[in-house]
Amino acid sequence: MKLSARDARAFIKEPSHSRAGILIYGQDPMRVATMRKDLVTALSGPDAADEMRLTRIPGADLRKDPALLLDALKSQSFFPGPRVAIVEDATEQAAKAITAALEDWQAGDAQLIVTAGQLTAKSGLRKLFESHSNAFALALYDDPPSRDDIERAITEAGLSPPVSDAMAALVDLARAMEPGDFRQLIEKLGLYMLHTAEPMRVEDIDACAPLSMEAALDDILNLVSEGSVTEIGPLMTRLEAQGVLPVTLCIGATRHFRQLHTAASDPAGVGQGMGRLRPPVFGPRRDRMSRQAMAWGRARLERALQILIETDLALRSSSKAPTNAVMERALIRIAMIAART
Repeated sequence: MKLSARDARAFIKEPSHSRAGILIYGQDPMRVATMRKDLVTALSGPDAADEMRLTRIPGADLRKDPALLLDALKSQSFFPGPRVAIVEDATEQAAKAITAALEDWQAGDAQLIVTAGQLTAKSGLRKLFESHSNAFALALYDDPPSRDDIERAITEAGLSPPVSDAMAALVDLARAMEPGDFRQLIEKLGLYMLHTAEPMRVEDIDACAPLSMEAALDDILNLVSEGSVTEIGPLMTRLEAQGVLPVTLCIGATRHFRQLHTAASDPAGVGQGMGRLRPPVFGPRRDRMSRQAMAWGRARLERALQILIETDLALRSSSKAPTNAVMERALIRIAMIAART
């Protein structure tokens, strides 16, 4: 039977050992691995692997030896406690062996966890678990963690409830980061604030959050678009230290200002223009870019694009001028246009 994400959380909180197994599948391997880890811990405890109560079987191995899974379900450990058998990266070719194992499953056998990538509605593996009366199928989609998910993670990490602006920052980070990276951020915050009962602040998040290349590029492009001239130099230094090439920055800036130009040029208005962008832009980033497009206007955005095109040609030429300085000068020139509004 199908298991929703909400029901999955309830199942993990109070797992039933009378169920034969569960299929966890989705496009994001990190989400699947995180859910599998939580479920294994809930079913068999944190010491299952050390106590030989956990068996891992690659899905490809079942094609060569289908009996591996049945043996794993029936075998007993030297240590007492619930046992779990995991089939990793299962494909349709493993469906026959998994079907036989589920049909032969009895109370007292190890519980089965099968993980897989994205499965279509016609998938035999997916139909097997969805139609089984004593097994679950859990689909994981690329939705960002909800506020409830974030609050739950904060509580599990032993953190005090954050102040409102810190919670808003965590929600934004949850949308932008991979689930595994966001989970590591919460764990890092738990260690960072281990000996304090004070509520989490934005400064604490800034101290722990990784500055990814993409996030840093977004930061500097927003500074330029909003006319923050004095802040460009320090952030350029950080980008250079991270190994971001001036040409890469120029390409990103050109794409950003072209998106603003597309939105500002739409006859139906900036809002409609933002809706026509491909790939689409969502959430707080869309709101911020909408404000930038309205503040700039089409004519000044064309001037900014002209500066970026000239800079791109200079960066790719045989000029001996230092490329980082050329790029920084171009961004400052554009930011000064915005600052004159």
